[in-house]
Amino acid sequence: MRDERGTGPQGAADGLTVRVPAKVNVQLAVGGLRPDGFHGLANVFLAVGLHDEVTASPYEGFRLTVSGTDAEHVPLDESNLATRAARLLAAHHGREPHVRLHIAKDIPVAGGMAGGSADAAGALLACDALWGTRTSRDELLALCAELGSDVPFALVGGAALGQGRGELLTPLETGGTFHWVFALADGGLSTPEVYRECDRLREASGTGAGIDSVPEPRPSERLLDALRTGDAAELAASVSNDLQAAALSLRPSLADTLKTGTAAGASAALVSGSGPTCAFLAADAASAAAIASALEESGHCRAARTTTAPAPGATLTGK
Repeated sequence: MRDERGTGPQGAADGLTVRVPAKVNVQLAVGGLRPDGFHGLANVFLAVGLHDEVTASPYEGFRLTVSGTDAEHVPLDESNLATRAARLLAAHHGREPHVRLHIAKDIPVAGGMAGGSADAAGALLACDALWGTRTSRDELLALCAELGSDVPFALVGGAALGQGRGELLTPLETGGTFHWVFALADGGLSTPEVYRECDRLREASGTGAGIDSVPEPRPSERLLDALRTGDAAELAASVSNDLQAAALSLRPSLADTLKTGTAAGASAALVSGSGPTCAFLAADAASAAAIASALEESGHCRAARTTTAPAPGATLTGK
């Protein structure tokens, strides 16, 4: 097996490309620590218009290359979720994982926007198309769930409620377009570390961190109504993230980023998932552009990106 970084997929003309979206958690309600080491979630996902592209090309053996934003921070060993996805699909069909995968990154790495999970979903769909294995949607979703809690949503896109560990999805209706700004931080935050800090903070507060101490997470009906009606003001009033305190504890400088976006006119500001990317809901495209400019001028983030939501899930774009 050869893994390397590259400027683009050699032989991409013979390959198949899948476009996969980033996500923001407009609600992330985290239950208590379970005996299996996981937390129950009520996780409202919203796919946004920042994308990676995963190309699968014919190859004798297995090869992975990566290019684009933050490519130097993408793991190229067996821990890469796209690699694991290709191998899992091959094993599911009793075949060898002969493929060259190329990931063109645009989703921030380790930024709480599920870029690695998106790449896994993209690899599954691209390899399935390349190999002609005709895996059913239900089978693909089951394979996604084996790979990680955020992977099924990257396949589905749009908006969805994730329960269980986040992998049990219920699609949600959305009634309009929401404008977002994402402030990208230097470096990443480890999702397991953020969950451990969440547990530590709960223990330190005296409430306890286990399932006997923390209420069962439930979705906010006000938030679901806001998504359904496309009411950005109501959505702004109801977003929440139970991991935000832990992310701020591990990276206190994120508080300045959140304050800057709010001062620039954001109607809501929150850490995206486990962070360190911060997400800002804007009233419209002009407001989003002004918030992004203020964030970049502040020096509290390395870049700010504007986009809209919802976005479609993993989509085969062709050769």
